[in-house]
Amino acid sequence: MSTIFALASAPGRAGLAVVRVSGPLAGAALDALAGSRPSPRLASVRRLAWKGAALDEALLLWFPGPGSFTGEDVAEFHIHGGRAVREGLFAALIELELVPAQPGEFSRRAVENGRFDLTRAEAVADLADAQTPAQLRQALGQYQGALARLYEGWRASLIGALGRAEAAIDFSDDGVGEAEFSAAKAVVSDIIQQIQRHIDDGGRGEALREGVRLAIVGPPNAGKSSLINALANRDIAIVSHIPGTTRDVIAVQLDLGGYPVHVADTAGLRQTSDAIEAEGVRRARAEAAAAHLTLLLLDGCDGQIPDGVKADLVVWNKSDLPNFKKQDGLSLSLKSGEGFDALLAALTAKVAQRLETKGESPALTRPRHRHALTQALASLRHGLDAREPELFAEDLRLGLRAIGRITGAVDVEEILDSVFRDFCIGK
Repeated sequence: MSTIFALASAPGRAGLAVVRVSGPLAGAALDALAGSRPSPRLASVRRLAWKGAALDEALLLWFPGPGSFTGEDVAEFHIHGGRAVREGLFAALIELELVPAQPGEFSRRAVENGRFDLTRAEAVADLADAQTPAQLRQALGQYQGALARLYEGWRASLIGALGRAEAAIDFSDDGVGEAEFSAAKAVVSDIIQQIQRHIDDGGRGEALREGVRLAIVGPPNAGKSSLINALANRDIAIVSHIPGTTRDVIAVQLDLGGYPVHVADTAGLRQTSDAIEAEGVRRARAEAAAAHLTLLLLDGCDGQIPDGVKADLVVWNKSDLPNFKKQDGLSLSLKSGEGFDALLAALTAKVAQRLETKGESPALTRPRHRHALTQALASLRHGLDAREPELFAEDLRLGLRAIGRITGAVDVEEILDSVFRDFCIGK
């Protein structure tokens, strides 16, 4: 197998960078560039040179396989991050016949070498992408094996059920088969219920990982653009007294109480003969239909409510004006700021409620997992209807294979490319 290298950590304010090397030539690279290898897992400051030319004064780490991240020999060069240093080190590594890593190749090798399963590998990417504390907590839980333990627990129970089904086949003539067949079906029935509860989570884990979609809708001039600017604390949308100013969906990402939220400002909902504005209204309704949460912002001075809008939160703006009419919902003045803190608290509570996990079971985090579990459910349910243990056992094998694809417990070479395609270089 080739030895790979990549910039695992880009230069920060301190000007430092980390170059990671993995493969059979990792130790040789240390020998060639630093004269020798540091003691395993002990940082050592060494002078790096190549062909008599100094490259840098660097901090080096040496992790002999299999006790490394990838399961292979791994070396880390903690270097000064200037362009000349990086390019000099890269050129030397290439001359030593090392090759640049592809996206996700370090994590892929860790999976292939049995260091961890696919769900933990995916969590590496989620940890790198986490923007909020809630995303970090979910990614850490998955990296520490929460999902793997759940799915492997189901596999272990189903393997036990399959053993009973095989016993029912082998001992069908002496009275044991009937009891074993019934016991196996009872186990499968219980697993089906557990998987169904896991799937019926409203997409909480996926929404947390990708961000909750919040659509702000309402009639023209209700203050939607002013609200998204206030939420973002900067000018995102154009604010004007002219109706129909916003004609497309404008989005911004926020952190509300530690939760990631994608907030979309939309065109004012009204009947219009303007073709462009009408398209904006259509997009506004489509955004509201696709969103996880909808905030309906209304003008508290005219009291009109658009038809056909279902909202999770109703807010009446312009409470600072004398002709404001108090109605059901929150009152707000985007001009004075009165009621804004209460709105933020209500929004955060709605987002937290949308993302809360029922029970202690970890949340499903990826469409890939959901698809595999849906396939497993179909096979297991089909097996429950089987009258012969041979047919039941075959459906169990199909269900086991579907669940095994999530963690990599079965041959999943065909899905590895899709799993690691979007990883960062150096991960």
